Amino acid sequence: MSHPPREPNPTSTSTGRLLIRHSGPGDAAALRDLYAQPHAYDGTLQLPYPSEEQWQQRLALCNEQQRSLVAERDGCVVGQLMLTTFERHRRKHVATLGLAVSAASQRQGVASALLSAAIDLCDNWLAIRRLELTVYTDNDAAIALYRKYGFIIEGEHTDFAFRNGGYVNAYTMARVKRA
Repeated sequence: MSHPPREPNPTSTSTGRLLIRHSGPGDAAALRDLYAQPHAYDGTLQLPYPSEEQWQQRLALCNEQQRSLVAERDGCVVGQLMLTTFERHRRKHVATLGLAVSAASQRQGVASALLSAAIDLCDNWLAIRRLELTVYTDNDAAIALYRKYGFIIEGEHTDFAFRNGGYVNAYTMARVKRA
């Protein structure tokens, strides 16, 4: 029995309709602009001054193990989530994720919509049981969001990354889907 195609994952917000979709080659400039924002490279492992060419290459390298989802509002990309699954047989049930939201769109449900879409993919389509991430220990908003979606802190990495001239710790968090 065939099912009718589902409409992309739209979410209504007070500032316009939010659409979650897979990114495409035409999103490279928007993703460069997103990750060029100081809060984005400050809160991720990205470096300042990303180029459009870097993002074109990253998007071109997406394969069966990587899915790049974007949140789009009024035709503009306002957030991105990269979901990576593992190829190795004993870790095929695991995926990792990273995300960023534009400064102007924070606290408007963008990260929640992206995370919800990724969890739906993992739980209902990819047979992913364990979803992992790392988050800087000083990123209270992200930690609260992840906890809201069932992630728990499993450990802390000391001096995990070099940021703004110093080292920062990170938590390992995971969400395990129970049968």
